[in-house]
Amino acid sequence: MKIYAYDHQPIPFDFEQTIERFFVEELPLFHPHAHGNYLILKIKKSDMSTWKLIHVLSKATGLDERDIGYAGLKDKNATTIQYISIPKHAERFLSNLTTEKIEILEKSYTKAPIKIGQLKGNRFAVILYDVTQTAAKRIDETAPRLIQKGIPNYFGYQRFGEDGKSHLQGEEIAKSGKKLKGAKEKLLVAAYQGYLFNQWLAKRMEISHSITTLTPKEAAKSLSYPEALVDILAKQPQFFKLFLGDLMLPYPYGKPQYLKDMLQDAHAFQAKKIAPTGLICGSHTLRSLSDAYHLEAPFDDEELSTLNGDRRFAWIWPENLKTQYDANSRQFRIEFTLPRGAYATTFLEEIGKKSLKPSREESKK
Repeated sequence: MKIYAYDHQPIPFDFEQTIERFFVEELPLFHPHAHGNYLILKIKKSDMSTWKLIHVLSKATGLDERDIGYAGLKDKNATTIQYISIPKHAERFLSNLTTEKIEILEKSYTKAPIKIGQLKGNRFAVILYDVTQTAAKRIDETAPRLIQKGIPNYFGYQRFGEDGKSHLQGEEIAKSGKKLKGAKEKLLVAAYQGYLFNQWLAKRMEISHSITTLTPKEAAKSLSYPEALVDILAKQPQFFKLFLGDLMLPYPYGKPQYLKDMLQDAHAFQAKKIAPTGLICGSHTLRSLSDAYHLEAPFDDEELSTLNGDRRFAWIWPENLKTQYDANSRQFRIEFTLPRGAYATTFLEEIGKKSLKPSREESKK
């Protein structure tokens, strides 16, 4: 169960992730050049996943799919702008592209292919429907607060498949010990990793909520913590409480470091200089230490070695907020930027205080 960070009442609005309502543009880390051995394509696509885009490009150019570089995966049910790299010699075959779902906006070059993760973040624009004037006002009051104070960085519902249960298949595959076959099995195991992260994050949110809303004595009893520890945690100025041994990262990029001084690091966290991370379990990754390790361990799978692990920001700050409301159509357009790997729906769910996952019937439309 997701635990929200803010105490406002739910805000009603209609959300549906479609190519007419959901727009994403990648913000790349790499710098295009006038010359190079690789062609960079700035592509606008709709009603097409990144995997499908790569498959279509492979068929058109004769390239192996492994030779087509991309920085991040984008959903099918959206209009997206993303960057793709192909070897320069394949440029002449792009004329074979005939689908109207793909538009090449720009071409440039680089010395090396694009690699996964070469993103500063993503710029989103989402159109919400059936928004009353009262709800629009409340969104305009609430969203800036989330921009200023940040949000928990849950994986979005999209990570877990249409039925929300792909992590169960991923767990079964991960525990089999066999070598993963193809992208589908990797995505299923990644869903299992994401599920464990979300469970850990919800637990940390629950702890933070107790310390923030209860008296130290009540929180100590509720959490079975020493009251002295709760007193120390309660002195941290931010909502999401830090524990000794938390793995912190400079925000938005940098090398990990273990938390040693809770109050000092808490102030740096509140100032958006550093942020805590959660475990994406797998091989070749760092674990937390001390108290943070004991909170992390129930959501770890140390036997998972079929995929590399990682650390993921537990808390992020959306940026560049813009809103526009049309009272006649009751449409509310909201624009914002998130760091790479963050989900727009997570931000919108924190605003609305509700799940945006479509029902099985809706997802089949």
